[in-house]
Amino acid sequence: MTDRHQSDDIQPGDQDLSYEEAREELIDVVRRLETGGTSLEDSLALWERGEKLAQVCQSWLDGAKKRLDAAIAAGASDADR
Repeated sequence: MTDRHQSDDIQPGDQDLSYEEAREELIDVVRRLETGGTSLEDSLALWERGEKLAQVCQSWLDGAKKRLDAAIAAGASDADR
């Protein structure tokens, strides 16, 4: 497992989701919740899944920010030489 996922709530298969896959599934979960017509138990399960997918997306975004910050810092140090 990579370090991009830090939460214990993320399921084993979730770490293999790309940002785009997690985002698309999250959009579907939100759409289903907004539409309604599901039982309370199903709604809670969808909400929990949405929270996990949001964590996956946030992990990807945090990783991308770290990479950008490192690239900017490396570029700045190269410019100082």
